[in-house]
Amino acid sequence: MGGSGPGMGGSWLLCLLPALVAAQPLDAGSVSYEERTVTGVRGRAVELSCGPAVPAVVFWSFTAAGSTGPPQAVAVGSGLEAMVAPGVGALGQASLLNGTLELRELRTAAAGRFFCQGLFPEPGRLRVGYAAVLLRVLVPVSRPFVRLTAAAAVEGTEVALMCAVREGTAPLSFSWQHREPRGGALAAPMGLGGSGAELRLAPANRSHAGWYVCTARNEVNNRSSEPVYLDIIYGPDEPAISMEPFSPEQGGFSAGEREDVVLSCLAPSNPPSRYIWLHNGSQVHTGQTFVIAAIARGQAGTYTCLAENTHLQTRTQATIILTVYYPPAGSPSCSALATADLRDVALRCRWLGGFPPAQLRWVGPGEEEEEEEEEEAAAPSFSMATNIRPGVTTRNGSSFACLATHPTLREGAMCRTTLWVPAGSPACTAVASKHDEFVMLRCRWEGGMPPATLRWWDSRGQVLGVPMPSAAVLVLSADASLGGQDFICVATHPLRVAAAQCHLRLGKGMSPRAVPSGAAARHAGSLHSPSVSVPSRCADIPKLEVERSEVAVLEGGEARLACRWCGVTHLGAEMVWYDPQEREVPPGMAKYWLEQDEAWANLTVRDAEWPGDGGTYRCTAANAVGTTSLPVHLRVDRYPAPPNVTISKLRYTRARTEVRLEWRTQGTGNLTGFVVQRRQAKKPQRRAPGPWETAAGDIEPHSRDRRLGGLDPTVVYAFRVLAVNHRTAGHPSEVQTPAEPPFEALPAVTGAAVVGMLVATAVSLLAVRCVARHRDNLPRLHNLLFHTASPEAPEIPSATEDAPAATNREDRAEQGQGDAGGSSTTATAEPLSALPDAAAANLPVDVPIVVMATP
Repeated sequence: MGGSGPGMGGSWLLCLLPALVAAQPLDAGSVSYEERTVTGVRGRAVELSCGPAVPAVVFWSFTAAGSTGPPQAVAVGSGLEAMVAPGVGALGQASLLNGTLELRELRTAAAGRFFCQGLFPEPGRLRVGYAAVLLRVLVPVSRPFVRLTAAAAVEGTEVALMCAVREGTAPLSFSWQHREPRGGALAAPMGLGGSGAELRLAPANRSHAGWYVCTARNEVNNRSSEPVYLDIIYGPDEPAISMEPFSPEQGGFSAGEREDVVLSCLAPSNPPSRYIWLHNGSQVHTGQTFVIAAIARGQAGTYTCLAENTHLQTRTQATIILTVYYPPAGSPSCSALATADLRDVALRCRWLGGFPPAQLRWVGPGEEEEEEEEEEAAAPSFSMATNIRPGVTTRNGSSFACLATHPTLREGAMCRTTLWVPAGSPACTAVASKHDEFVMLRCRWEGGMPPATLRWWDSRGQVLGVPMPSAAVLVLSADASLGGQDFICVATHPLRVAAAQCHLRLGKGMSPRAVPSGAAARHAGSLHSPSVSVPSRCADIPKLEVERSEVAVLEGGEARLACRWCGVTHLGAEMVWYDPQEREVPPGMAKYWLEQDEAWANLTVRDAEWPGDGGTYRCTAANAVGTTSLPVHLRVDRYPAPPNVTISKLRYTRARTEVRLEWRTQGTGNLTGFVVQRRQAKKPQRRAPGPWETAAGDIEPHSRDRRLGGLDPTVVYAFRVLAVNHRTAGHPSEVQTPAEPPFEALPAVTGAAVVGMLVATAVSLLAVRCVARHRDNLPRLHNLLFHTASPEAPEIPSATEDAPAATNREDRAEQGQGDAGGSSTTATAEPLSALPDAAAANLPVDVPIVVMATP
């Protein structure tokens, strides 16, 4: 085995090595030679056989591929004894058993020619055999890796993917797999250019985005790379706009008023598009979905979806037309009029407004079953529908219905009218009015549908006045020539074949003043009327005119509504004003100021309020002939909204009975002041918050802060601020509760510390001054504070400090000499540098003192 020593029996083998290495065969019988090729894989094991039989002695040598040098000894063996040559480890782990060379953990250096020389025992002789083994060492393919020319490519450009391996015996083959970005199984890419180690996408499109895996193969193994993601940048494409509920129209969509509309926009893009919505060219929303809650008719128009690719800085857009349908206001109205010289009936149905206009059609008695057929046969009428019915063929009491349909109405709408003849016959009366200056003839026949048409005739067969429905009034100027004349009121109705009449004869012989006002004469009676010399004429309804049909005023101002007579004939009528609630406006009211003259009547609305005082006012005048009413619309406008307000500071004071409030304005706009409101912030459970109370009003427009008092310290309040422009209040600020007052002990502590330091400094200065003045009484303390020299070098007192002491000593010496005998001998002054021993002994000594403070 490999690694064993030669042993005692193997010493002769070593002697043969030089000869065997030189490939010199032994002359011992016949010689056999064979050549073969063996393939091995790096890292695995391979066996090299010397021949079919087991040799008695074998020697293996190796020549590296492409080498021209001498062969290298590998192993030698005899029977169970074997020896591996040094340096064979570069080829692998070699071992020799029964003449077969085994290489485990094969290395690439083992590729080359192995030569085997062996002695094979045969009966009576030894045969020499040679075997040349050409060993091919194959290297397995390593894990490939993929390189991209661009990890994110723009659609339409060229992208290349390259697959590479670090090692592997050629020939190598490559294959590619592709997976969609959202997952799925790997599949071979279809329709992609390039082959082998390079995959070329020319040009790249959005379908090429996803994960790519490269697989490398050789005759040993195959390995796949880690997935690599290729991102394709594209778009945005042209947006597609959809709407819910889906209601397509030509060029767009339609929706009913007050309906919730959801507009969605989709423009494929990578990275995803950024969406902007425009309404009639103005930006209204950002996002893919635009929700319009309870759409109004004013929101109809063009909607544009603008899609933007922020990476490529490219944009596309699409526009639709959104039509908002809304029904007409109220409900359809039905009426019937006599037409065709009062022989036919015109059924009229009106329902104005709406978009699109409502479709109207008439349905008569017994025609409900044929409704669908008639609808298909007859052309639709919009907003107004008229149906002419012959009077002679229409039965009294016939009912007709007007059916209305509209896209926004599920069940539609309808109105009915019934044709009928008024009961009885017309009634005639005569009335004297205006101080007996006029005689008014009245003819009434109320009811019916359509109303009966009344007309006055005189006794000569001439028509007087114009035909009037239900009531006809004729006013005659008082004259004696009319006494005894007959007047006939003829009433016609389309459903009656013959006309109805009533007769009236004016009496004679009565003075104009004798006729009582309001006296009447009916058919078969007489009225003694004054004589008349003036021809008869038709009475006039009062005529009015207003200065302006629409008046606008700002809230809080005054509006004047003017009304006057138009013409000179009004037969004693008076002008009356009515408010929007149809209530008569009497004089003397605080809200209204009524000014009236013979020719005009003006109504002034004081302190106009929005919206209560807005609406339609009517100026009305009535006389015996008829009534005239003119509307005047008063529009009370509010002042523009002031800017918004934001609270910047809200804090309690120390006592918590006051707060300090500061605010600031945002935006532009006029304002005339501010209002601060408050309410309790914390309410008991299951109770709604209380109403807001005005904490401060009439704040100047230039103020931005306020101190509010009168608060309960036990109650938590919430505050808000509103800007006011005259009577228009702005949007309230955010609601805030006051913050706690700041901690104010630091200034007090700092002040106390400064005062303490000043007091200590003053005391120290006084103490030092006291010690300096009483040097003789406190010598040690004085020396401790002012004398800092050591005893060996005492400090000489300065002349300034010792002058008083020296003067005192000299005075005492002179006084003592005078007491002793008056001697004038001058004492010799002792040098200042020669201090006496006692003084030297009393000099201060520097002693260090350590003071330790325990907290």
